[in-house]
Amino acid sequence: MIPVRGQPEPASFNAKVRVKGIAHLKSKGLALNKPLPSGTEVSPYWRESLTDLHVAYEGICAYLGIYFERVGGVSVDHFVAKSVSAADIYEWANYRLACSTMNSRKRDYNTVLDPFYLAKDLFRLQLSTGHIYPKPGIAAQPTRLIEETIETLGLDDAICREIRARRYQEYLQYQLPADYLKLTSPFIWSEANRQGLL
Repeated sequence: MIPVRGQPEPASFNAKVRVKGIAHLKSKGLALNKPLPSGTEVSPYWRESLTDLHVAYEGICAYLGIYFERVGGVSVDHFVAKSVSAADIYEWANYRLACSTMNSRKRDYNTVLDPFYLAKDLFRLQLSTGHIYPKPGIAAQPTRLIEETIETLGLDDAICREIRARRYQEYLQYQLPADYLKLTSPFIWSEANRQGLL
């Protein structure tokens, strides 16, 4: 993971998502200042922002730090879960662009570091294997938060390792420009750059 800069809300968001969403919550008698009652279903107006989210964040998953295509894999992660805060359900600032795998793994967990408020250089990467781990030498509490993020999202499982290692190997094998690696795999690029391999 690397820090992600929050992008401005699109001009159409208020009408497409927020206004409809808040009206929907009020029509169901749901208070904005409380968590949703268990089992409550709400209309997914946030899906109207999927394309805007993908464009704003250049297709980079906030958790993997890798580009993914708009077709079939884009999802909105409500960083503050819908079950926790009704007020944040239809708010652009609460949305993180996530591939469907990362979104399904995060669910309602609050043990994941927020990419919008992530300090630089907390996660390290072994480029040849794709292994991700906490930066050595930092304090125990931040290390544990990083480890919990990795565990909750499964960032170091075989699938995630494979895609990171493959992206780096493709960069080497096909002698791709470093800018292409930065565009499609910014976490890998940042680690290769830090290690002096670009």
